[in-house]
Amino acid sequence: MRRLWSSRGKLAFGRLAAVAALGCLVFAGASRGAESTASPLKLRFGGDSAATRVVLELSEAATADLVSDGAADGHVVLDFSRLSVGDSLDGRGKGLVKAWTIDKVRGHARLSLDLNGRGKVRRRFLLPPSDGVAVYRYVLDIEGQGGAKVIAAGSAASKPAVSPNLVRNYLAQNQDALSQPVAVDPESPTDAPVLEKASLPDVGSIKPARKSDRRSTQAAVSAPIAKKIVVIDAGHGGHDPGALGGRSHEKDVTLAAAKALRARLERTGRFKVVMTRDSDVYIPLEQRVKIARGSNADLFISLHADSGGDPKVRGATVYTLSDHGVDRASKNVFSGGFINVKLPSKDLSVKQILLDLTQRTTRNRSDAFAETLLEKISAKTPLLRRSHRDAGYMVLLAPDVPAVLLEMGFITNPEDEANLNDRERREVLMDSVGDAIEAYFDRPAQVAEQ
Repeated sequence: MRRLWSSRGKLAFGRLAAVAALGCLVFAGASRGAESTASPLKLRFGGDSAATRVVLELSEAATADLVSDGAADGHVVLDFSRLSVGDSLDGRGKGLVKAWTIDKVRGHARLSLDLNGRGKVRRRFLLPPSDGVAVYRYVLDIEGQGGAKVIAAGSAASKPAVSPNLVRNYLAQNQDALSQPVAVDPESPTDAPVLEKASLPDVGSIKPARKSDRRSTQAAVSAPIAKKIVVIDAGHGGHDPGALGGRSHEKDVTLAAAKALRARLERTGRFKVVMTRDSDVYIPLEQRVKIARGSNADLFISLHADSGGDPKVRGATVYTLSDHGVDRASKNVFSGGFINVKLPSKDLSVKQILLDLTQRTTRNRSDAFAETLLEKISAKTPLLRRSHRDAGYMVLLAPDVPAVLLEMGFITNPEDEANLNDRERREVLMDSVGDAIEAYFDRPAQVAEQ
């Protein structure tokens, strides 16, 4: 299960006093009632204004009909037929959810979520009790629609459209500006160096060293070859276990896979590998992006294990940044967020053009690697239908580092979970990921300007 948010907490539920900090609402004092009737125990929120997860913890299994998905009027409504509640309850939400209520309607319990803006339910499922979790969880994923546009710091003006002619004219007239370095302030940990990006990514092809080039002259053979920097991100960790399988936690299988991939890449001698974590610790999502940018990474890959309500569903998926994610990253840059990019101009419109060019090139490179990755791993593991998807996940937001998020399989599927926990099978999968990384850097990527 992807739980790509960095804050969690609890609020009072109903008439009871608050028991913890923001992000979690406690349903207390609810009676379990009859064995066949579920009682609400806890309502939790996670995420932000781009994507929000709602988790309703229940004493028993329960199903719900989706009355409204939120797309039309900003209200999400679910009708539970076997959920027992007493008085009406309400409270404040988080992320896309402004407020919630749960009350009785015609003998049923109805959960209503009042959204902050446009949003839509993307998926919902019921998770049974499993290792470390003694309750049922009804999970609802809501994705923002239409997203916020780029806002200049201190201004309400939205990002202007960038036309191809404007870009070409700017490139022709501002070669000096384009040749200046793009300085990065990654706000890395004190023990990590603060580095600079060498330059804006060129709107052209990646030109890695190739074996034929190295053999062309004696000088080329003797010249040192710069190692490509690959950042491997093991999803979750520490107090955030991620998804729960029948016998394992997501945080453990992602760390084991990350270590296997690091060993695979380091054996080639071609790569410098940076790990966002190499032990069972929690690393905030923003810090993972800062580590990638602070390392001057040539590629970022985040490893995860998916989950779902149907244990028969299995297969790997690769995510790259969505249009909404691009806007989210741009807003972060121009509103003083955690992505700090110093663009070589004092003019806001020029900065926006330069950032747009950088994001476009980075996104094309991410897509190129995603397709190569799917090609290589498809021979080693099943793929989910529509295996290349996009999303606005925080770990993909860096505007100048090609990035993908790999869901290695479903930890809620017995076969996928067994493969992820088997050392030999896990190494076979990571070998194929390593093959994809080598192939990506071995051939020029055709980076289009559209």
